[in-house]
Amino acid sequence: MTGNTEHHEILDNNDTNDTQQPGRHRLDKSVKRRRVLIGGSAVAAAGGLAIAGIASADTSTSESSSSAAEAKASTSTSATSGVCTLNAEVTEGPYSLEGALVREDIREDKEGFEVQYTFTVVDQANDCEPLADALVEIWHCDALGEYSGFVGGNGHAEEDNGTFLRGGQMTDENGQCSITSIWPGHYVSRAVHVHMRVHTEVTLTDDSYTGGDIIHTGQLFFDPDINEEIQATSPYSANTTKETALADDSIYDDGGASSGLLTLTALGSSVSDGYKATLTVGVNSA
Repeated sequence: MTGNTEHHEILDNNDTNDTQQPGRHRLDKSVKRRRVLIGGSAVAAAGGLAIAGIASADTSTSESSSSAAEAKASTSTSATSGVCTLNAEVTEGPYSLEGALVREDIREDKEGFEVQYTFTVVDQANDCEPLADALVEIWHCDALGEYSGFVGGNGHAEEDNGTFLRGGQMTDENGQCSITSIWPGHYVSRAVHVHMRVHTEVTLTDDSYTGGDIIHTGQLFFDPDINEEIQATSPYSANTTKETALADDSIYDDGGASSGLLTLTALGSSVSDGYKATLTVGVNSA
């Protein structure tokens, strides 16, 4: 996969975007340099904000009440900081395409184990309130490590329609959206992962979108023990290219949910039954 590796995807003040390979529907566009926050769960966010409200409402002038208020404020700060932690986002990588289909199921005819994603988007610029009407877009490789629009990059020949395993959904009033896909395969130099962008102010078309702003670009990661079992099971086992462990990935920094590690819940007794995958994604729309 010469030229397609993502070893240097973490951005800092001196980095420039990866050189994008030609792809269908690809437009010249720089990755926006922003920072995002990622929380462990929507419940945690609500709990932190509730504690903050209680602390700010405690205005007693007595010494004991003042101490209690200080204790509550301290608890509030701790709880909120656990959700509103700013993290450097990462580049979109060399396999992005513009004009994703807006749809709930992005599998098309691709074989693999089902993953039911549920994302909750919260906005730091609005006190971590849910962000409605945002487009959450994801894309990833198939079981053989091939991306639509770039098939052959991992050494496999297959039909390429430019759309499989790509798409997105709009968030509702609770900042939530669901997308159904398959567990990704792997390709040379990277651990198993999914790419994500969050857009605001998009205009929906019949099956896609135009315009808008990208306010978050990130990647999602999977439990390594579960992934090991899946990659050893058909159809994933047909991909014999070398796999990179999550601990050795050039992008994942062992930050857990704050770095995109998904919370997984089994849909059955076997890995082939699939998983639910959840993540609260904090963004700064300002």
